[in-house]
Amino acid sequence: MAIHVYLDEVLKARRITSKELCKQVGITEANLSILRSGKAKGVRFGTLNKICYYLQCEAGEILRFDGHLEEEES
Repeated sequence: MAIHVYLDEVLKARRITSKELCKQVGITEANLSILRSGKAKGVRFGTLNKICYYLQCEAGEILRFDGHLEEEES
């Protein structure tokens, strides 16, 4: 995957549990788990906005591009 998710690292740095973040953002633990694992195919800007707000971080701290083009699967 060309986009890597560093949500766990940000949560640890802020000393916030994923369960707490789910309550604040209003998403299920299952959906946050999919995002944290890097298996999500996308994330809504509204959700990303809330995550960044509650964690007081930039989107680039959570999602990073590795510089490679990932070809879409047919």
